[in-house]
Amino acid sequence: MAANRWLATGNFFTTYQEEQRTFITSLDRLIFSLFLIVLFIWPIFFSVSRTYMLVVDNILVAVIAVLGLNLVTGFAGLISIGHAAFMGVGAYTIASFSRILGDSHIIITHFWPLLIFIAGVAGAITGAIVGLPSLRLKHLYLAIATLSFQMIFEWAIKFLTFFNQGQTISVGRVVWFTGEVGRNDHYIFWYYVALVIIVLFGFVVSNLFKTRYGRALVAVRDNDRAADAMGMHPGFTKVYAFALSGFLAGVAGAVHAFLYKGAGIESFTLHHSITYLAMAIVGGLGTLNGSFWGPAAIEILNLQVEKFSEYAGNYLPSAMNLATALRPFTFGLVIVLFLMFEPRGIANWWRIAKSYTKTWPFRY
Repeated sequence: MAANRWLATGNFFTTYQEEQRTFITSLDRLIFSLFLIVLFIWPIFFSVSRTYMLVVDNILVAVIAVLGLNLVTGFAGLISIGHAAFMGVGAYTIASFSRILGDSHIIITHFWPLLIFIAGVAGAITGAIVGLPSLRLKHLYLAIATLSFQMIFEWAIKFLTFFNQGQTISVGRVVWFTGEVGRNDHYIFWYYVALVIIVLFGFVVSNLFKTRYGRALVAVRDNDRAADAMGMHPGFTKVYAFALSGFLAGVAGAVHAFLYKGAGIESFTLHHSITYLAMAIVGGLGTLNGSFWGPAAIEILNLQVEKFSEYAGNYLPSAMNLATALRPFTFGLVIVLFLMFEPRGIANWWRIAKSYTKTWPFRY
């Protein structure tokens, strides 16, 4: 690689270790570090209402979930239409502990990081089980299998009395080093928790694709028979792709349960599974940064549509429920436009912008 680590403009690697670095140049590392610092300190200097802070928290929870969905659908090429159900497994794992022990039990309030990990493990086990049909099914048939799991999950939650028949099961407030997280600090606290989880799993997923297990996901997606001929195990690869996806979804569901201080079936329906899939498409399937762009774009779009509906409602007849019609219309329109004109998602815009900054003004 070029001697100057700050202004290197070509991929002149001399060893595999250089090619597998997380940051190609020192400038990339500096920009990323500054960006992380901004993400961690901006709530200290800027006061945001609880409503907008909840929107930010929802974006971060969606990022964790879409990161897992991108693993199985974007990188492994396995269509999953039951991702919200995997999140529900994580959320209802927390709710089960709360229902058995009590929502203010010390395990719920003090050992919540362990519960989040357990919820992720529950999601991973469920993902591996649901992924077993991928040993024999592909494409549309596999999508129907994951859709079946979504339906079974919703039925089980709605009809089992242990899960309160889909009604919200409350989860108590957690305790931090400074004491119980109060109402005013609740959303800020879970913002930092979700942000730390995203940073950790972002590095894990980024480095996963530098190993043979990560490369096997892409190889199976491109051609599973060729991957098998090269010594990979397509069946094992597909199952652990579902397991990894389920783990991240379970963690996202657990954070969602703590954030909303409860778990209810209305947050893990088929509609939410389609929404997460749309986020992955809009952000960019098979790209790591697409898992960040997609949730932010869809959540901000929903917020702006809601604001526009409230504004237009002041001038339109009350019988015309604009919000009910406008939200699904814009949601579907955005997906269709991206599939038609930018199938690689917002991540492709980011790639083009980075390429422009590296080549302008004609660096050599």
